[in-house]
Amino acid sequence: MKALLLYPRFPKTFWSYDEFMKIAGLKASIPPLGIITVAAMLPAEWEIRFYDRNVSSETDADWQWCDIVILSAMIAQKEDFLAQIQKAAQLGKKVAVGGPYPTSIPEAALNAGANYLILDEGEITVPQFLEAIAQNQEQGIFRASEKPDVTQSPMPRFDLLQRDKYFMMAVQFSRGCPFNCEFCDIINLYGRKPRTKEPSQTLAELQTLYDLGWRGSIFMVDDNFIGNQRNVKRLLRELIPWMKERNYPFTFWTEASVNLAEDAELLDLMAQAGFYAVFLGIETPDQDSLQVTRKYQNTRNPLVEACQKIHQAGLLIYAGFIIGFDGERSGAGERIQAFVEQTSIAQPMLGILQAVPNTALWQRLKQEQRLLEGFGGEEVGDQNALMNFVPTRPMAEVAREYVEAMWTMYEPKNYLRRCFEQCLKIKPNPYLQQTVYFPPGKGIRLVIQLLWRQGWQRRETRLQFWQQLWAILRTKPKFLNMYLGLCAAGEHFWQYRILARERITQQLGFDPLTMPNAVEQDLVTV
Repeated sequence: MKALLLYPRFPKTFWSYDEFMKIAGLKASIPPLGIITVAAMLPAEWEIRFYDRNVSSETDADWQWCDIVILSAMIAQKEDFLAQIQKAAQLGKKVAVGGPYPTSIPEAALNAGANYLILDEGEITVPQFLEAIAQNQEQGIFRASEKPDVTQSPMPRFDLLQRDKYFMMAVQFSRGCPFNCEFCDIINLYGRKPRTKEPSQTLAELQTLYDLGWRGSIFMVDDNFIGNQRNVKRLLRELIPWMKERNYPFTFWTEASVNLAEDAELLDLMAQAGFYAVFLGIETPDQDSLQVTRKYQNTRNPLVEACQKIHQAGLLIYAGFIIGFDGERSGAGERIQAFVEQTSIAQPMLGILQAVPNTALWQRLKQEQRLLEGFGGEEVGDQNALMNFVPTRPMAEVAREYVEAMWTMYEPKNYLRRCFEQCLKIKPNPYLQQTVYFPPGKGIRLVIQLLWRQGWQRRETRLQFWQQLWAILRTKPKFLNMYLGLCAAGEHFWQYRILARERITQQLGFDPLTMPNAVEQDLVTV
């Protein structure tokens, strides 16, 4: 069997870092870990060609060569995902699909022409698919009634990657999250009981990347890295000597819940293991909204204090925020801006709340008959889409606060100031020589491009850039790479805020920042 494995293109998103990748000479931030793990599950006698379409495109010869096309996708990739299914069908090729998007919304892939739906987690459903192929079945939908033991997950096929085209590599230690946030689809996809690999498995994956020559950052793509705190501490205690023996060839960042701040031992172990950053789902500083969306873990301790503790542990904070919760009071966007300023989080990811199919939020809104047909529903996964349900306050008001917050937070002077202030707040990690490693051969190019764009071109922020750079060099030279990386990412966000404004304007029919009576123009509300 000749299998063509494709990973669809992403549109421009908050996380695509398009302009940053361009000036660094890179193509994508992280590789698709799921599909290269599936590649490791395919029979040894199969011939495999793999393309991450965000990095390079397959050729007509590849399409002619293959017997079957295998695709994996998240919701944000749906446009290119569906286009590749349709192309395969037109060429008479069998198509097998999997990943979060078809698992959540299988009808879209079926309607586009997919033959095999390998849903849920591949450790269980890929063998079902292979058995169907062996029996010459022409189609099939394969689902799992249980969650797999991830200690049986194979080593991902890192060798298939064009590693020099990525900003960082990726490994996974655990799946699932113990919490029950109403809007989140992680617990639907992977469950509330975090399942972890053995530390030896993760170390073997890191050793493979090390042997392949990778040096630099690695993203632990766990749904909640600290979901099973006992097991993550087991990993870290074995990772620390492994890293020390190899003179810290990697730095790590991951995603975790805010209760990370409550465990000083865990924070210290992460620092010793080489972690430099963490993404937190803060969502909102409004306690009432956190209660409504069942994000109780964010209500136990003051969020500002939690961020301070994590900064003091030596970790850079990325954070997600959401606007549009039920019962939300006017001014939520302004309160998020104030929180971001107080904590100096350089890159806050703000989105408008959407009901992802089959989440607890989606089920509740469906029961309340508040889901909207043909109004944002098809845009689930687009970070700049209006709500796909009837909100409890005017939608135009929510849209205005969203655009206003994005526009203000990512105004160049504000953004660069936060980059500087956040670097000042983070306590230096004594175990790392530098906080962020640029990919080999890419750092010099990025710095030259950055100095030209932000240091020499006639911009209002030119003097600010040089003053802050000099201050970092004088006071925290170990943070030079982190500061330069954050500044370079601004090239993406300054374009992205324009896109966000354009997309919301397109959906509303007017620019919410230039319409003083935007609330009066409202579309739908409860």
